[in-house]
Amino acid sequence: MQLYSLRDAIAEDLDKAIARVREIGYENVEPYAFVERAADLEKAFAATGLQAPSGHVAVIDADDTAPIWDAAERLGIQTVIDPFIPTDRWQTADDVAKIAERVNELTAEASARGLQFGYHNHQWEFTNKVDGRTVYDLFVDQLSPETVLEVDTFWATVGGADAPAVLKALGDRVVAIHVKDGKVDGDILTALPSSESALVVPEALQRAFENQTPAGQGDVDVRSILAAAPQAIRVVEFDAYSGDVFQGITESLAWLKDHDLSAESGK
Repeated sequence: MQLYSLRDAIAEDLDKAIARVREIGYENVEPYAFVERAADLEKAFAATGLQAPSGHVAVIDADDTAPIWDAAERLGIQTVIDPFIPTDRWQTADDVAKIAERVNELTAEASARGLQFGYHNHQWEFTNKVDGRTVYDLFVDQLSPETVLEVDTFWATVGGADAPAVLKALGDRVVAIHVKDGKVDGDILTALPSSESALVVPEALQRAFENQTPAGQGDVDVRSILAAAPQAIRVVEFDAYSGDVFQGITESLAWLKDHDLSAESGK
């Protein structure tokens, strides 16, 4: 599960929060901003037996990437994912080309260290279009074959995409998917965060955050999504949750164990 879901609990007591994740039944986690807290995470993982096959960190805009690769190696992270490039930088074909070029450079850097590098979407990569094509399609077309993808299936759906079809088209380059559910209607499609932060959002998008539900309890066709990407690590995540988030991740894990027939659950 994506530890970002538990950011408030982690800020209060990292060791306690991560121990509870293991008690719930998760075997793997996806840390965020892991460079600054590598020592604390290493200690918590050693104490719980949790592993981190993937991790989120802002790499594309980093001036010095060596500490990122160093921290990934220290924590056993094999796949480093950049989680966020804001919507104002996905407006034109030139914008997409610049991001793709940088991602390809970072893919080569990661590969030289024995790591994978990839990108995680929100909804604007599917909402924003150039000449009738989503900027996500244009982006993927320009990536090196070694670049991997983590598809946030909730935000792809919110952005108007047929998430199972996207996953089938991308095939094995999708190494992980974010599994989340919730309401997908109204003006959520075109509501975008500020260019500075994915967390500074208009009211419609805030509702999309707060109305997220455990897997199988919302509008997203999670069953079809799972079937479309049997090879992908399933990463449970909540951008926000109106109830007890530990209960939320417990319910998502239970649902996956009962309904995910195409791959091992509990990731």
